[in-house]
Amino acid sequence: MQKLLILAALAAATVGQPVAAQTAPANSSVAVTHKDLDLRTEAGTRALDRRIWRAVVEVCGTAPDFDIAGKNDVRQCRRDTRALASAQADVVIASATRDQPIRVSSFRK
Repeated sequence: MQKLLILAALAAATVGQPVAAQTAPANSSVAVTHKDLDLRTEAGTRALDRRIWRAVVEVCGTAPDFDIAGKNDVRQCRRDTRALASAQADVVIASATRDQPIRVSSFRK
C-alpha cells in the first residue's frame, strides 16, 4: 500500500510539469541579404535592421513564458547576436558593399 501511495504521489507531481524550452540549436545561422537595398539611404538601413532583427529572432529561438531561465537565455542571445550582426552591418553600410550577405549566427555557447 505504501508503494502505491509513493507511486501516486510521484505521478501527481509529474502531471502538469512544464516541458523543456524549445529553442533554436546553438550556432545556427541565417544569411541576411541586402543586395536589393540602397544602403546609402536611411530607408535602406532601416530595412536592413529589420531583416537583421528577424534573423536574430530566428537563430536565437524562443522559450515558453513559464521558463524564466530560458527566456533570459533567449534575451541574452538576442542582445549578443544582434550586436555582432550590427557590427557587420556597420561595415557593409560604411563601404556600401551590396553583394556580400551578412551572416547572423547565434552567440550561444
